Amino acid sequence: MAKKKKPKSKSALLPDEECRSDWCEVRQSGIHGRGVFATKDIPNEKYIIEYVGEKITKEESDKRGWALFDKAQETGGAAVYIFTLDDDWDLDGDVPENAARLINHSCEPNCEAYIDGHSIWIAAIREIKSGEELYFNYGFDLENYKDHPCRCGTESCVGYIAGEDYWDELQALLEEE
Repeated sequence: MAKKKKPKSKSALLPDEECRSDWCEVRQSGIHGRGVFATKDIPNEKYIIEYVGEKITKEESDKRGWALFDKAQETGGAAVYIFTLDDDWDLDGDVPENAARLINHSCEPNCEAYIDGHSIWIAAIREIKSGEELYFNYGFDLENYKDHPCRCGTESCVGYIAGEDYWDELQALLEEE
């Protein structure tokens, strides 16, 4: 994808019900809780919204990730918003001004996450119509796949939140069961 010029962010912190982008808004989702929806037609390759948060070390990321995973096991909630930046750093997107953390997973995504330096941008990978929910594939590995059932409901849904690179291996695991 060709690099696009980054949109200017609004300076004030916004509550998590609002997007820091003119291209989208947060609403109730039929997939899971709240989701992010296009407010107007979005062209292919358009940078839509920045995934913002606290830059943390891998060690801190592991600590927070496992604490949140344990909490999710107790409560049934899914609230881990940690995104890999590079080999040394991650971004913890669990901050109110990060509406992008509410973008749901789909096995048929219309968006993809792009890392540009120490910024993460969600961009369209096809034309998206106004009112359409935004999705990207979270790209999870298979280590704990049973803990992450997919609710996207698409024709190509593989049943679990997993990166496309793992789909053949996932299919083999499911056939063995």
